[in-house]
Amino acid sequence: MADEAKAKGNAAFSAGNFTDAITHFTEAINLSPTNHVLYSNRSAAYASIGKYSDALSDAQKTVDLKSDWAKGYSRLGAAHLGLHHYDEAVSAYKKGLEIDPNNEALKSGLSDAQAAQARSRGPASSANPFGDAFSGPEMWAKLTADSSTRAYLNQPDFVNMMKDIQKNPSNLNLYLKDQRVMQALGVLLGMKLSTRMPEEEDAEMPEPSPERKRPAEEEKKRPEPEPEPEPMEVGEEEKEIKERKAKAQKEKEAGNAAYKKKDFETAIQHYSKAIELDDEDISFITNRAAVYLEMGKYEDCIKDCDQAVERGRELRSDFKMIARALTRKGTALAKMAKSSKDFEVAIEVFQKALTEHRNPDTLKKLNDAEKARKELEQQEYFNPQIADEEREKGNQFFKEMKYPEAVKHYTESIKRNPKDPRAYSNRAACYTKLAALPEGLKDAEKCIELDPTFVKGYTRKGAVQFFMKEYEKAMETYQEGLKHDPQNQELLDGVKRCVEQINRGSRGDLTPEELKERQAKGMQDPEIQNILTDPVMRQVLTDFQENPKAAQDHMKNPLVMNKIQKLINAGIVQVK
Repeated sequence: MADEAKAKGNAAFSAGNFTDAITHFTEAINLSPTNHVLYSNRSAAYASIGKYSDALSDAQKTVDLKSDWAKGYSRLGAAHLGLHHYDEAVSAYKKGLEIDPNNEALKSGLSDAQAAQARSRGPASSANPFGDAFSGPEMWAKLTADSSTRAYLNQPDFVNMMKDIQKNPSNLNLYLKDQRVMQALGVLLGMKLSTRMPEEEDAEMPEPSPERKRPAEEEKKRPEPEPEPEPMEVGEEEKEIKERKAKAQKEKEAGNAAYKKKDFETAIQHYSKAIELDDEDISFITNRAAVYLEMGKYEDCIKDCDQAVERGRELRSDFKMIARALTRKGTALAKMAKSSKDFEVAIEVFQKALTEHRNPDTLKKLNDAEKARKELEQQEYFNPQIADEEREKGNQFFKEMKYPEAVKHYTESIKRNPKDPRAYSNRAACYTKLAALPEGLKDAEKCIELDPTFVKGYTRKGAVQFFMKEYEKAMETYQEGLKHDPQNQELLDGVKRCVEQINRGSRGDLTPEELKERQAKGMQDPEIQNILTDPVMRQVLTDFQENPKAAQDHMKNPLVMNKIQKLINAGIVQVK
């Protein structure tokens, strides 16, 4: 099914297998060609491997199918940006923000598009020669697609460095000593760079020097110029930040180890320390929330999840991280739920998580919550006493021949006590009076399912089938009811009526209109269709017309004659 293919596509996308994701999304689109979400997902997958033309085609289809969906314009803007259509990208992001003014992804995309647009329209006096390599969403797509840099995207300090370079490419010089940045630069430029600075190059790094040429007067005034302190201070600050981030990562690893050992208190201590050291990585907060969830401290879990979402919005963190926090919050709310109303809040949170990232686990939790809510609603509404009162009201309206009003009360009775076959039986009678025969048949069958010994169910079902002119089936229903009450007069009368109608057909007493109608109904019966398509029965029918001796032999076979009788009753075969 389309949902299964979509779930496989989402899982492949999350694992970085974008080609497989495209295959699965394509399969889902073939099964559900009007689902705008599928085109949106495939557009993202195409963009991740640099196929921006295909990404643009799918993004445009998304917008065509769902013009009021902001995320579609985010896909459209990203595709245009990848193709260097900066004006179109800006227009797309602006259209999306008209629909959802607070959408952070659209705001970020618009900022990138406008920056690229400005760069394309005029020369930058002090632009970094590698600036274009870091512009737009294609930077992240290339780093994700390359196996040598994909793992770095899970390291918050690396992500923050790349964000800083993207905001101001001139800051690249601050991070050139980091081997990961050099590796990423090589991927973005499409070449292999050395990840270690040669000693000769280190020696040539420019530094403030008092030997610069100055006018004579200036040399007299400042014979020994003092070095500028700013670069040194920036370097120390960067070094301190890196050290704090490294310590935070070690605390996180210690917390993970404690969590696996079920030492939850120790895990919380490590995660809390990591949060103090580095407040730019929300995974520390979501991990602590997971511990609180395991401990049953649901309020603390929800508080951490809210903090992670808020901080993640500020940092423009990965949508998957935001979705993870929302999913854990929804899980905590579902654990705390005691009524159907409580589950509504959890369901809303799960739905928000899915808008951030379509994750199969979150989808399953949403389905489980909706199922639990429905079950609780039924339990909360269950009241046999009120059900009996509503059924009696329905009986009164039935006697007054006010059948729609009777249906309303019987329906309420069923909601109050869905296990009572009497309400289904009575509503089936109403539907029969209103000529709503399919609904009446469904209620009669439900009645028999709840209580196979309840004879009224068979009389209701038989009556509906009789009015539908399915006389063979009606007679079988009446006969089944007689097994439970052999002297029931309604069932006996029903059998008699069915036999009369069947015999009319056998004798050829039907009018041409009645015969034509019976034949049309018979041809719709799957059992009749199977008989007519059976090669053996086709030969039997031919023998009845052309070979009397063979026909006599066939008549000795009870199975064959039973099928022939069905064809006669259906008006397909006529006996003269």
